[in-house]
Amino acid sequence: MRHFGHLDDDVRHRLFHREPERFTRSGDPAVLSTALGATLYSPATRPRLLEDIRKQTARGVVSMVLCLEDAIDDRDVPAGEANLVARLTELAATADVEDGPLLFIRVRTAEQIHDLTRRLGPAVRQLSGFVLPKFTEESGSAFLEALTAAETACGHRLFAMPVLESPDLAHLETRREVLFGVSRVLEKYRDRVLAVRLGVTDLCSAYGLRRSPDLTAYDVALVAGVIGDVVNVLGRADGTGFTVTGPVWEYFPVQERMFKPQLRRSPFLQTDPPGEAVRRRIIEHDLDGLIREIELDRANGLLGKTCIHPSHVPAVHALSVVTHEEFCDAGDILHEDRSGGGVMRSAYTNKMNEVKPHRAWAQRIMLRAAAFGVAREDITFAELLSACLCS
Repeated sequence: MRHFGHLDDDVRHRLFHREPERFTRSGDPAVLSTALGATLYSPATRPRLLEDIRKQTARGVVSMVLCLEDAIDDRDVPAGEANLVARLTELAATADVEDGPLLFIRVRTAEQIHDLTRRLGPAVRQLSGFVLPKFTEESGSAFLEALTAAETACGHRLFAMPVLESPDLAHLETRREVLFGVSRVLEKYRDRVLAVRLGVTDLCSAYGLRRSPDLTAYDVALVAGVIGDVVNVLGRADGTGFTVTGPVWEYFPVQERMFKPQLRRSPFLQTDPPGEAVRRRIIEHDLDGLIREIELDRANGLLGKTCIHPSHVPAVHALSVVTHEEFCDAGDILHEDRSGGGVMRSAYTNKMNEVKPHRAWAQRIMLRAAAFGVAREDITFAELLSACLCS
């Protein structure tokens, strides 16, 4: 697998100072958690599920969740399980085990993990793991014990991606207890946890809230507070933290807008292909709000994003590319760190780089550079978006 591998070689060469590196399902967990990018959800009941997986892979998706939980009706769970087993068995018969994308099953119960692993047989090697909903200390222990047992039984590495979305996390009086309980169980199973996901839709539902496409999750004070607390406890850069992914963006149809578009024209004036047409396409699909939210995700310590529509993927991936300026700063910081620290002016002469406080940031930048590449000095996110949208 390789981010932007669906682009022509000459396009990648034009866009990237350092191209994204290849990775496989069996790779380093730190690389895989960074490289998740836009994790596309799909109901497990889709009749053309295998075709969907292949089509989205060809369009640049590298991680998908096949959902047996909230995405399908309770009555359809048996049919969804059967469809998953059949389609993954077909995939295993035709695809190399290391070919992408990273596939996860979102289950409802811990018992489903063992049952599905058994029913998949050798085809389980197409799976990277399971998404664990409504994750708390109590339910999480059962989920992770089941995953550990399933991994032992099938002899194939399986990761967990717990989803934090319980009402007790939203409620102020129980949030601290819930977060530290989750932290304890995740630490016990650290090697099994690829990333922690945020279920913002469920958190909002505890208060009857739903944000509009003109607002980001960070404009909803309740949600912003929960995100901050989750990162505070589970996203620390001292070796105790985990990759925490951004919340889902719910919107994709054209709707009447209450506020003017948030996407400035200036970044699109010099793009190839012509940028104004791309800008209009982004606005028509409500992606300008998504782009703003991705920027705020990054500023608040989140990496990657849950997606429910393929149109969201290019924006997430384009904004995951490391800028040339970030790459230069990170390289200088890590180089000076080996010499003992200090403070220096950045190569772009527009900021201070303080070696010791910025070390963890620089290390994360280099992981992201390996996964998503480094843009050339004169390439903007608008050009990356344009290339992806028009590929």
